[in-house]
Amino acid sequence: MTQNPKQEKATFTISQLAEQLDISAPTIRFYEQKGLISPARTPGNQRVYSPKDRARLRLILRGKRFGFSLDEIAEMIGMADMDMDERDQIEKTMAYGAQKLEEIRIRKEELLLLEKEMMAMRKRLQNKLDQLQGGK
Repeated sequence: MTQNPKQEKATFTISQLAEQLDISAPTIRFYEQKGLISPARTPGNQRVYSPKDRARLRLILRGKRFGFSLDEIAEMIGMADMDMDERDQIEKTMAYGAQKLEEIRIRKEELLLLEKEMMAMRKRLQNKLDQLQGGK
């Protein structure tokens, strides 16, 4: 981590960030290629990550852990608004998560209905099979 007298944690190298977040450097590069993060570069073209980049990566990893696609994660963290602070990103993520929870609840209800219908069909088929076997 590069220190700055005015800031406790100014910047991070890719290896520092990878170690802190327990992910690989290629994973971080992949998220950069997908446009999810945009680290600064040194004159020697080395990536330099800010605390904002680290916060964004944490949100990406959290989204992946909960099964969101990268497109959904990009929407959640507000890629269109690069000036969002971590609090705004978290609030937007929470709102998106609430929407996803509602979608999951609806799917769950649909699956429960499907299960009920399939159980009824299975019972009817078993009764029919029992009738056919009893008629032999």
